[in-house]
Amino acid sequence: MQSRSKTQALRSLLLLCSLFLGLGGQALAARIKEVAAVQGVRSNSLSGYGLVVGLDGTGDQTTQAPYTGQSLTAMLQQFGVILPPGVTMQPRNIAAVMVTASLPPFAQPGQPLDINVSSVGNAKSLRGGTLIATPLRGADGQVYAMAQGNLIVGGAGAAAGGAKVQINHLSAGRIPGGATVERSVPTPLQNSEFVQLDLNASDYNTARAVANAINKAKGAGLAQAVDGRVVRVRAPSNPDERVGFLADLENLTLELGTPAARIVINARTGSVVMNQSVTLAACAVAHGNLSVTISSTPQVSQPNALSGGQTTVTEKTDITIKQDPGSLIQLAAGARLADVVKALNSLGATPQDLLAILQAMKSAGALNAELEVI
Repeated sequence: MQSRSKTQALRSLLLLCSLFLGLGGQALAARIKEVAAVQGVRSNSLSGYGLVVGLDGTGDQTTQAPYTGQSLTAMLQQFGVILPPGVTMQPRNIAAVMVTASLPPFAQPGQPLDINVSSVGNAKSLRGGTLIATPLRGADGQVYAMAQGNLIVGGAGAAAGGAKVQINHLSAGRIPGGATVERSVPTPLQNSEFVQLDLNASDYNTARAVANAINKAKGAGLAQAVDGRVVRVRAPSNPDERVGFLADLENLTLELGTPAARIVINARTGSVVMNQSVTLAACAVAHGNLSVTISSTPQVSQPNALSGGQTTVTEKTDITIKQDPGSLIQLAAGARLADVVKALNSLGATPQDLLAILQAMKSAGALNAELEVI
């Protein structure tokens, strides 16, 4: 029953790939905004270190996280509160956190940003806490935003008498609109007569298709494919006209060629995803399962009443090794994704077993695809 359910799960996974990618040989239509981006128009990562207060006894244990107490002392000094020498605070309603945000392109001072708050100490929960004003800095060390607000933690938990129940994650939260932009980042959109489009993936056919679509819609000679990643476009010098020009370019449609055959394998979860170009040469596969079972049973040795011995507990361990036979299965050549799915389903292997089978097929030269392990 268990092997049947695993086979059905594998069949569902591979058939899902065939439903989405089974249009092998057909060109795919897309817009330029979905395959390329304007160079320089990008977001910037911001981060900062701060304190969350107002926790219900679930904050950091300052004996194990001394930096929390040091941060609290430094914050109090900014408000004119000087602690006597030798005084050590051990509050339980405060936690040290890291605050991260993404500064979008063209962001201007005064605009709000969503921020993520994550504990860096041993706080049990950030639920109900308030983030104190925290500067968010960029890679150059300059402050680009200020963060503050009440956390939203998508979890809950309770503990009593040694028992504990927890739903979702309690040591991280989010504050929608919790930061305010203090400084804008210049975006080099008007610095040159050319605009550079960077493709999301390096592909000569896609670069040519983007250039041809622009030249067809806006006039010959405006766009030039520099290489498999870059397309250079001559744009109007007037800012208003340039924005309208880019708006038109983003919505131009183009026909994409068939992508290179690729299989993506997630070794941690056992997920296997293949695109429409994967083909299979004729081959034979034998695969068997090996399982090791270890069971330990406690046994109590009770001596006689007058023997003077002591009662002891011993462990009885049983180790069983079972190897299922693997029959040799011949797989026919498959020129379409549906044929590859049908052939792999005939093996009856689990997704985890399929990882090893696909790698062995690739080494044997029977799998015409690039394997990528993530």
